[in-house]
Amino acid sequence: MKAKTYNTLFFVLGLLTLLYMVYKIGLQVIWDNIVQTGFWFLPVIGIWLIIYILNALAFREIIFERKLPHSKLPFLSILKLTISGYAINYITPFIALGGEPYRVMSLQKKLDTNKATSSVLLYNFIHIFSHIVFWMVSIICIIIVLKPGTKALIGCILTFVIFFLLLYWVFLKYKKGLLMISFKLLARIPFIKNRMMKFIEKRRGNLEEIDLHIIDLFSKRRGTFYASTFFEFVARVIGCLEIYFIALALKAPIGLFDSFVISSGSSLFANLIFFSPMQLGAREGGFILALKSIGLNGGMGIFMSLVTRIRELVWIFIGLILMKTKSKHL
Repeated sequence: MKAKTYNTLFFVLGLLTLLYMVYKIGLQVIWDNIVQTGFWFLPVIGIWLIIYILNALAFREIIFERKLPHSKLPFLSILKLTISGYAINYITPFIALGGEPYRVMSLQKKLDTNKATSSVLLYNFIHIFSHIVFWMVSIICIIIVLKPGTKALIGCILTFVIFFLLLYWVFLKYKKGLLMISFKLLARIPFIKNRMMKFIEKRRGNLEEIDLHIIDLFSKRRGTFYASTFFEFVARVIGCLEIYFIALALKAPIGLFDSFVISSGSSLFANLIFFSPMQLGAREGGFILALKSIGLNGGMGIFMSLVTRIRELVWIFIGLILMKTKSKHL
């Protein structure tokens, strides 16, 4: 599919999905929640510009290689690609991956296919990696500060160990071709085995070249790896302020550490339910569980969830507009 056709398709799909989401939530509900949030609705919206800037800085670190001068793209173009890519991900019904082909096709205007694909894959890896590090740090903080009961403590330790083993496996296998290994593991799944094997054989050359980019990032571009992970991790931490601002609007007794716990706990729960557009239902449950874990009324979670959804609607709209904004670079 051509980039222009894909762009138009997702713009139309995104616009229709946005209108449907507004209809499902209700204009009156949206307005009432904005009014109740009051002045603090502006920081809730604004904080995400800072987050997207940090995401774009991480993405730029991944894209640029000194041996490829043409890979030094303007920051504003990468920021536009970052915001619009996440807007598509918000409305993608399954696994939130619609923005990745869009990013690859956009980058192909300046980079070759394998470089564009590997850049997007590596950024996604760093994005997920920073999420896992963020959750691991939050688990440590929860254990030290909140001192959870026996059952909760066991759950925290098990979750931490699973994340640790996952990261250990990645660092253990990356030199052997992480992408090829991952696809071969998928090829063991009965229902998709044959199709996956055909895909591997057809795209073996591309997959191996992308694996070389991954190996290069870990082995020769350590500075890039650490810098992009740092930007993404800081973005996760700053994202906790959204909960803090909403709590201020509610005059709720929620401090900065509480916001950190609520944000990390709700995002972990919501990401486990990865096939739902805008994480419908999962986010509400995540907020309620996180609030109850620190001894607060879970009912506030519904309001917090609604405000975050309204914030997403605003940024989806901005992202869709950016998709149709002409740029000489991307």
